Amino acid sequence: MKLVVHVNEARDLPAMDLNGSSDPYVKLQLGRQRAKTKVVKKNLNPSWNEEFSFRVGDLKEELTVCVLDEDKYFTDDFLGQVKVPLSKVLDAEKLSLGTQWYQLQPKNKKAKIKECGEICITIFLSQHSSEETPVVPQCVSNDLLSSSDKSIELTREVMSNGDREASSVRRTDDPEPAKEDKSNGPSVVTRLYKLFAGKDVEDELPSSTDPDSLEDIREASTKPEASENLADDACLNMSFDELLRTYESQHQGGEMPANLPGGVLIDQSYAVAPAELNALIFSPSSNFWQSLAEIQGTTGFQSEPWRLENDGESLKRVVTYTKAATKLVKAVKATEEQTYLKADGKMYSVLASVSTPDVPYGSYFRTEILFCIMPGPELLSEEQSSRFVISWRTNFLQSTMMKGMIENGTRQGLKDSYAQFADLLSQKVKLVDSNDISSNKEEVLAYLQPEQESDLKLAVRFFGNFTVISSFLVAMYVLIHILLANPNLIQGLEFSGLDLPDSIGEVVVCGVIILQGQRVLNLVARYLQARKQRGSDHGIKAQGDGWLLTIALIEGANLAAVDSTGYSDPYVVFSCNGKSKTSSIKFQTLEPQWNEIFEFDAMDDPPSVLDVEVYDFDGPFDEVTSLGHAEVNFLRSDLSELADIWIPLQGKLAQAFQSKLHLRIFLNNTKGPNVVKEYLDKMEKEVGQKINVRSPQTNSAFQKIFNLPPEEFLINDFTCHLKRRLLTQGRLFLSPRIIGFYTNLFGHKTKFFFLWEDIDDIQVVPPSLASMGSPCLIIILRRGKGTDAKHGAKTLDEDGKLRFHFQSFVSFNVANRTIMALWKSRSLSPEQKVQLVEEDSETDTLEREDSGAFLGIEDAKFSEVFSSAIPVNINSLMEVFGEGPLEQTVMEKVGCVDYSIQPWESVKPDVYQRQIHYKFDKSLSSYGGEVTSTQQKSPLPDRNGWLIEEVMALQGVPFGDYFNLHLRYQIEDLAPKLRASNVQVSLGIAWLKSTKHQKRVTKNVMSNSKARLEQMFGEVEKQLLPTK
Repeated sequence: MKLVVHVNEARDLPAMDLNGSSDPYVKLQLGRQRAKTKVVKKNLNPSWNEEFSFRVGDLKEELTVCVLDEDKYFTDDFLGQVKVPLSKVLDAEKLSLGTQWYQLQPKNKKAKIKECGEICITIFLSQHSSEETPVVPQCVSNDLLSSSDKSIELTREVMSNGDREASSVRRTDDPEPAKEDKSNGPSVVTRLYKLFAGKDVEDELPSSTDPDSLEDIREASTKPEASENLADDACLNMSFDELLRTYESQHQGGEMPANLPGGVLIDQSYAVAPAELNALIFSPSSNFWQSLAEIQGTTGFQSEPWRLENDGESLKRVVTYTKAATKLVKAVKATEEQTYLKADGKMYSVLASVSTPDVPYGSYFRTEILFCIMPGPELLSEEQSSRFVISWRTNFLQSTMMKGMIENGTRQGLKDSYAQFADLLSQKVKLVDSNDISSNKEEVLAYLQPEQESDLKLAVRFFGNFTVISSFLVAMYVLIHILLANPNLIQGLEFSGLDLPDSIGEVVVCGVIILQGQRVLNLVARYLQARKQRGSDHGIKAQGDGWLLTIALIEGANLAAVDSTGYSDPYVVFSCNGKSKTSSIKFQTLEPQWNEIFEFDAMDDPPSVLDVEVYDFDGPFDEVTSLGHAEVNFLRSDLSELADIWIPLQGKLAQAFQSKLHLRIFLNNTKGPNVVKEYLDKMEKEVGQKINVRSPQTNSAFQKIFNLPPEEFLINDFTCHLKRRLLTQGRLFLSPRIIGFYTNLFGHKTKFFFLWEDIDDIQVVPPSLASMGSPCLIIILRRGKGTDAKHGAKTLDEDGKLRFHFQSFVSFNVANRTIMALWKSRSLSPEQKVQLVEEDSETDTLEREDSGAFLGIEDAKFSEVFSSAIPVNINSLMEVFGEGPLEQTVMEKVGCVDYSIQPWESVKPDVYQRQIHYKFDKSLSSYGGEVTSTQQKSPLPDRNGWLIEEVMALQGVPFGDYFNLHLRYQIEDLAPKLRASNVQVSLGIAWLKSTKHQKRVTKNVMSNSKARLEQMFGEVEKQLLPTK
């Protein structure tokens, strides 16, 4: 007995692809038997006309017909389904439902698409098989649905070759019908046979008492899995290499899939052949995943064997495990289906689809991870190497408002997990070191020889076009006409020597000839200029020692045509660290061949970015047309990858034509390990502070945090707060090329960095109550820069610039001076640096202290401005800092308006702190202005008095944002010798910005502060002495 299903066609299917179409196919399943139709490309009304046969084993089963849209690399999209119970076919007339249109139903009630279209199928039950196709051994999975939406390939026909009822029934030669005993009715098997065999063969039915016949029928009804078991056994007996070779035989050619949009988790090169790396990670005999599970605390790790499906079209396996619990998430059971997308012996690609239904909203999404293994860079040892890239994305099966939270949580979890993956892999396989790469410029670039173009060839390229040829023919035609024509009579306004056009037609012809002649003259001028511009910076050797950048410009492809001739005259300009190199001009071509080498003079600072601009040459005085541009970021690129790379160009023209350049880029340090010490020595002079060389372990940890190349090293780091909606405490890291922030609070990591060259301005905001009495450092990036660090910015201003706010530095001035020095050394032009040096030479050098005091107060140079013995005991005198009526009265007397104070708060044992805010009276400052002050109080070491330190930030006064005032009050008790207190006040100015008026401002502040302090303590005596 078998169920025959003829899949005819479908109509009105939903469009799932971006092109407004779908690639539909049909999956059928009856029990554990499955089949699949061919795929009809780009059709919403497909026609299949395919027939399938299924062995009937249980009449309670139902036929499931699913229509899906094929996706080449990722999850196939569900279009609709219909289910037909076998009992419905059994009850139908002649055991056939005939040809009917069935409405396709969505997968569930929450599905977005409700109208799924219709499918036309023919279904009937039959005992005899007109087409009996033997089943070849193949691996067929026993699960209808896996953990991924990627469809399981189904077998075309699932039939058992030797298990049909007809073969198990023995026909008799006796024409007399068998007699039946009424007391012993026919068995269930007998009734089924009579039902499907019909009346004509009823007489041939064996007796129910014939044990041999009944046994044959029972055996026939219990063997629907025979072919599947044979297929599974065939796969289990094949080794991993044999399975791969079988898969490779059907998947020759094709491109590697692109990285998934979620991001890249690993991009490294390893000193091992691609096939060996593939076997290490995915071979069943490898213990790599078991070792990783032990490191990560994963339990219950089980891996099924690899299986070939759909006649070798698909190679898959299923892995199950339980992820260890974290502080935020409990232990989670995961099912991971790994599927090969490509395997040809040199390149391998595996897509892993991870299902975690136990997590919140786990049924709404699946995480897809793409492993790509491809040949790596050439090594000096001539051994093979591999480049290994892992990328990811979140595939949402249903829409949810928690999409952003799910993606962020997945991203963080994958980064942590695959950081351990990379560490373990580096222990198993050696990482490719930049020193191992065959990057010897003399050897690699020796074959590059620029094409030498002769004057004749250049002239042919310039003048061998329709414009010049047509102009030449017109000129010859006019010349012959002049020789043949007779002189016209002088008429109208003409006179001897002046021949004017005699009609409108002649005026038009003259204008056309003039314009054509002008175009030819322009071509001649461009040709003459081109002869001068054929040279370039090619072959000019670099000078000096340091960071040596070498670029080989090989060729260009698909450049945009901007000339009227349908071609362009492209040339390339490379810019790095304020220096530029220009290539030669390739005339009248869209596929230029340069083969030129450019060397930048050795740079003291390691380069961060190489800017590439491609222009069209239009003459020395015409505005150039950009054909495209690109940026090579040395911090985000692997030097081995840059050794031979095609770079896509950006820009409207470049993107429209998909333009790209072929480059070979090499970056070497000719100074060796001394480059770090020399760079730090240079920065010490600019910062004015000793900078220690960090240990290799510290530099390695710093590089790992931000995924930086090994040549990047740490200069300094500071504890601070990042201000966004809420303050986030972390560390600010400074290196020669980046400024980065990192924090890890309660397992939630926040990190980002941007280049010094991306900074447009750095501003200092004076301390305020909102900033907890600390100055705030605002770093403003250039428009369009720092998009990768956008999550750390506080605001995006109206000009499209990101603003980052940092505050609460332990020693603000140290951090500010270091950051300003590094920024100036990286981003300012030589002229700007000279100007700053001239301004700085007019001012005194500020002293530095190694120990960071309260709010950086030790960064100012102090001078004593007031000293006096006040005939008041120390307890009474301290009331001027006691938040009481005396303080309010005294401060108002000396010109402090709207004087407001906060109570003292303990910040450390015996250390108290408070904030003060007031405005200047007109008598104190004609400009008005405001003061935000932070005071800190602590006892003297001998407990005989108090030390009050104060940081004052001025707003609304000239140059108020250029400096902070630092005051130090030292009040000692002179008892028991005298009933008095000794008061000493020192004043220091911490400059935040440089100005040539620094001396004048310092003199003015000192004199006014001295007068104000004398007035203040004089008023204290007046208020306190009369009460004694």
